[in-house]
Amino acid sequence: MRSGLIRAIALTMTPVIAANPSVVRDLPSQADPVVEKAFDDALVRSYEELFRSAATFDFTHSQIEARHKLEENNKDNCERKFKDLAKQLGTEIKDVEKDLEKRSRSLTDSQRRDIHCSLLELRARQRQADNFYRTVVPHAYDNRIAKLTLIEEWPEEDRRIEEEIQSERYMNRRWSNVKDIGFRGVGDGQEKDVKTGSEAIEEMRRNGMLPPEMKDEEIIAYVDGVTKNIASRSDLRIPVKLTLLESPEINAFALPGGFLFINRGLLEAAETEAQLAGVIAHEISHAAARHGHRLMRRATIASIFYQVAQVVALIFTGGAVGIGTYYALQYGFYGLGLVLSLELLGVSRDYELEADQLGVQYAWNAGYDPAGFIRFFDRMATREGYISGASWFRTHPPFYQRMVDSEREMRFLPPREQLLVQTTAFEAMHRPLLEMPKGREFTEPGKPAPSLEAPGLDCPKPKLEYTNDDPLEKLCALPGGAGASPR
Repeated sequence: MRSGLIRAIALTMTPVIAANPSVVRDLPSQADPVVEKAFDDALVRSYEELFRSAATFDFTHSQIEARHKLEENNKDNCERKFKDLAKQLGTEIKDVEKDLEKRSRSLTDSQRRDIHCSLLELRARQRQADNFYRTVVPHAYDNRIAKLTLIEEWPEEDRRIEEEIQSERYMNRRWSNVKDIGFRGVGDGQEKDVKTGSEAIEEMRRNGMLPPEMKDEEIIAYVDGVTKNIASRSDLRIPVKLTLLESPEINAFALPGGFLFINRGLLEAAETEAQLAGVIAHEISHAAARHGHRLMRRATIASIFYQVAQVVALIFTGGAVGIGTYYALQYGFYGLGLVLSLELLGVSRDYELEADQLGVQYAWNAGYDPAGFIRFFDRMATREGYISGASWFRTHPPFYQRMVDSEREMRFLPPREQLLVQTTAFEAMHRPLLEMPKGREFTEPGKPAPSLEAPGLDCPKPKLEYTNDDPLEKLCALPGGAGASPR
């Protein structure tokens, strides 16, 4: 996750292949349908299943290479589709803007309002297309390609892990002293980060950059209990401070000083307490290891947030004043404003891998099945309604490396009986969230949902071309009805 620092996406899908030859180029000329069906079946399996079954596949190296080429071709063509669509919509926007400038003096208020609303919808559609070709589609296919790599490389990696365990070389890895968690030199100087984090939060709130906070005391108490339990069994030596946000985006982030933010969408997406604990442990790792404090070499976190918020608002409204960045996100910006990317924060992707390792250790030390993190990761990488969680993966290291490193760390941990996966407390918290109506607006109690654009306009919500529930087959099919249909 991201963040402080995390993110999410891709999907259960079959490749866009022969049903539409124009979508996929340079297909292997002698593709064996039996082999392709075997690949299709393998690539919808979870990472957890593939770790167990990779050695049972009998694909040859050349067959895997051919499938890699197929997936790369599908990826390139689907990205091209949305890049072309974004360009086309950009042309339409310019045409409407020119027409507006030409006719501005003669327009009635009603005509002007219709043109303004039309521009807002065109811009929303362009942002969606841009997000798809830059983020959604690449991560969807990267997930599939990572699974191909796992099928080919994991059996040998598995043998190396066993050799390291037998020879005890695994004890030479960094942070191998898991029996000393809480007494190690992870993140010395954490107390210096509290002021940095609190000042950043104050400025973000002052500038309206955070969604409203959740008010349900029972949910807050439950998540806070899980968080404090993990923090007390981690290397974090300062109090953790939890805030739950009324945002549908599947995300969470930690700021320096032990400030942890979790979106409602992430609570809804988790299926077990172990999955939620895996995410929380990962975020606590960022604070414990002080991954965010390096930002201070260049700027304050708050100033970075402020710059992002202003850019997002400017792009979203075309310069209109008065739009709240958070509400722009609700209409399709997919997390560009509220998500802290590692690159933006000036920290390395190596820190994400370190947070994965420490997070696995902290979840295990708190009594949870550490595989909960991989299961959540896989759920986000293969769920059909993946668009709203796209930001969860935006700046993460490659899928394969994260999965393998996390699996390695779990294999190296001392065995423990009765690791916790699910609790009745989680189910009691989770059920009401899932029963709430979909499409709800997240606003402060008693306040109406704000309009999409500048004050004075009353435009309908943009009608976007694609929804969160569309499978990749639909996203990547060419216009005019062509394209592969789901199997």
